[in-house]
Amino acid sequence: MNQRRETMFLQGNEAVALGALAAGINFFAGYPITPSTEIAEILSEELPKVGGKFIQMEDEIASMAAIVGASMAGARAMTATSGPGFSLMQENIGLASMLEAPCVIANVQRGGPSTGLPTRTHSADMMQAKWGSHGDYPIIGVVASSVSECFYLIIKTVNLSEQYRVPAVFLTEESIGHMRENIEVPSFEEVEKVQRPATTVGPEEYLPYDDRFGDVPPFVKFGVGYRYHITGLTHDKSGFPTSRPDEIEELMLRFRRKVTEDRPGLTEVESYLAEDAEVLFFAYGSSARAAKGTVNSGRKKGLKLGLLKPVVIWPFPRKVVAKAAARVKHIIVPELNLGQIVGEVERAACGMAAVHGISKVSSELFSPGELLEHVERIVKRKSWRAIAASVAK
Repeated sequence: MNQRRETMFLQGNEAVALGALAAGINFFAGYPITPSTEIAEILSEELPKVGGKFIQMEDEIASMAAIVGASMAGARAMTATSGPGFSLMQENIGLASMLEAPCVIANVQRGGPSTGLPTRTHSADMMQAKWGSHGDYPIIGVVASSVSECFYLIIKTVNLSEQYRVPAVFLTEESIGHMRENIEVPSFEEVEKVQRPATTVGPEEYLPYDDRFGDVPPFVKFGVGYRYHITGLTHDKSGFPTSRPDEIEELMLRFRRKVTEDRPGLTEVESYLAEDAEVLFFAYGSSARAAKGTVNSGRKKGLKLGLLKPVVIWPFPRKVVAKAAARVKHIIVPELNLGQIVGEVERAACGMAAVHGISKVSSELFSPGELLEHVERIVKRKSWRAIAASVAK
């Protein structure tokens, strides 16, 4: 347990594990998978030292099931994985959503599909993080682009999961998980630990999904004198299955209401030189690092470049993008995939700015110079609006 503030030279995965401990994670179940295994290795050693539990499960299906069960017993629960393992977890992520069991999945992304590229970097699971399980369900996605963010944003992810009683996905990449940087680590006592809402009524009045107190129902852990029922089936306020259309719709709409960009903490986008920008990057993960370098070098050439870097990617920061699109000419979305987030940007921009996706799936990172070449080509090219205006004249 870290007792004092200090500067540490950490790998991204090490920072995730340390941040999880600082956030109060006391249960981890997982299965080794490249490139996330260091998270499990560290927590297997450190959790028992602070009274926590570590279990290596037989596979990722069981790992996800274990943290859902631990969560319902009151634990702050977490697992870590990468692409193929994340795919196996999807059904039980849906179960966590239906049970409203807060838990965290750290996904250190690699290339796919199938076994793909276990030791190389991609941002391959951005859409899967939101839509991987079936049905309409609430989930939170947080994305990191540095070792420091691996520490501080895993804490944020745990707290948001607990606050809203939903599974939350912490997204990083192989390149970030295995790079090393100096970061300042606070004493763990300094770290805020948000608690899930607790009930104020006695056992005879308690309903596990009672919405009288708001869209996030009060929680009671198993085994403390309250008897209640939970199920993966669509259920009513008592937790028992229902086939009544009004109760089904009420539940599904409550799921949607409790995880939206208007909720506290669920919109966070960092802005860099965006106020006067004419060309704006919307970039996340390692691509955001390259984009920031491009902004700096482009500004030296007289190009008005800026950057929006989403911290919370799900729910998508639609209103932030729409506001930016109303004042810039171009939005560029560089991605280490074939365009998973650019469509969300286009939907939010509503045609107010030209949106350009730049994809790279060679397993190599973007460089600032490479992105600057794309910018220069884009700004030299006449937009269809400009062409249409000149034809009309």
